[in-house]
Amino acid sequence: MKKIVAVVTILMLIAGMFLITNKTYAVEKAIDEATESKIIELKDNASNSLEDYKQKYGSDAYGLVAYILNLVRIYSIPLCFLGIAIGAIHQYIIGIRKLDTLEKGMGLIVTFVTILIICQILPLAFAVFVKFGRG
Repeated sequence: MKKIVAVVTILMLIAGMFLITNKTYAVEKAIDEATESKIIELKDNASNSLEDYKQKYGSDAYGLVAYILNLVRIYSIPLCFLGIAIGAIHQYIIGIRKLDTLEKGMGLIVTFVTILIICQILPLAFAVFVKFGRG
């Protein structure tokens, strides 16, 4: 009796796995078709943004640098906050028991705050230099 229950349970599990994978495949295919047009739209928006920077700065080189600096400015915020959080964990949680980790945490915090400030100021400095520095 136990063998029959075990075999039936295994067969039901196998049949369930096939049904779930088929449903998952169908859902993924629908999502892929829906998001494909959105990805193309995002790519066009990114290239349009690059063209906007090139027109704004009047040069391909300056426009490309401004576009890259803007991306660095945007993506540096979450990465630096993550680094600051890791440094705080090293300093305040792990550093209670290990003094070398305490110093490592403070170093991480100072480093990521410095990187954050530089990444936020650099696009502004570039814009001021291009606007007033090149005549």
